Amino acid sequence: MITAVVSPELKAILRRLKLSPMLDTLPERVALARQAKMPHQDFLELVLSDEVTRRDSKSAVVRAHRANLDPTMVLDAWDDSSGVTFDRDLWSELTTLRFLEDSNNVSIMGPVGVGKTFMASALGNIACRRRCSVLMLRADRMLKRLKAARLDASHESELRKLIRVDLLIVDDFALHQLDQTETQDIYDIVVERHRRTSTIVTSNRSPEEWLATMADPLLAQSAIDRLQSAAYELIVEGESYRRRQKPKIKSAR
Repeated sequence: MITAVVSPELKAILRRLKLSPMLDTLPERVALARQAKMPHQDFLELVLSDEVTRRDSKSAVVRAHRANLDPTMVLDAWDDSSGVTFDRDLWSELTTLRFLEDSNNVSIMGPVGVGKTFMASALGNIACRRRCSVLMLRADRMLKRLKAARLDASHESELRKLIRVDLLIVDDFALHQLDQTETQDIYDIVVERHRRTSTIVTSNRSPEEWLATMADPLLAQSAIDRLQSAAYELIVEGESYRRRQKPKIKSAR
C-alpha cells in the first residue's frame, strides 16, 4: 500500500486540536480510503475510532499504574500449560466482570506460588480497561497505611479511598495475625463495601482460618460472613506457577 502524504497545514491543525497522535496512522488511513473510495463520513468514523482506541488504551495504562497493578500480569500472559488446576468455567465467568456489575466479591485461595496474585491482577487490569477505578494492595501494607494515617488525622480520608474504589484487591489476606485496630479496619472496609461494590482477596488460608487471625471474634465473624456471603470462591491448586517465570539462559545461535 502506498502511504499518503499528510499536508503541513493538516498537521498544524491536528496539533492545535491536540490530535497529533492521529498522525501515526492517518497516512495509511488516507491511502486506504482513496483505494476503497470510502465515503467521507466512513473515513471520518475510521480515523476517529483510531483515536478513541488509542485514548482508551492510554487511559487504561494510567489507571492500572495508579491501581498498583503489575502491567505484565494480564489475561493474555497467563501460561495455560502450567501445572495449575482450578475451575475453568468459574474463571471464564469471572473474566466477564459480571461479579463487579453485581457488586459481588471474589476469593482466590490456594497454596503459595500457584498464581493467585497473577489472577487477581489480571481481573484488575480488565477492570481498568473498562474504565473502573481499581486499587490493589497487599493486606499488611494496607493496614500499616491505615494505622499510620491515625497519627496525622488522615485515617478517615484513607479509609474512604478504600471504600469508594470500584474494585479493591487485597493480596495475601489473613497472612499475619491482626491486632484490635487492624481487625476494626478490616471490619469497617468490608461492612461499608458490602453489596455496594466488589472486593477481591487472595489468601493462602481458608475462610475458617481467617477468623483465627483476627483479634476481635465478633468483628471478625461479622466481617468474614459478609465477605463470604457475596463471594465467588476460586480454589487454585498445583505446582508453583512462579517456577515458569524463572529466568532462563538463552541458547547461542
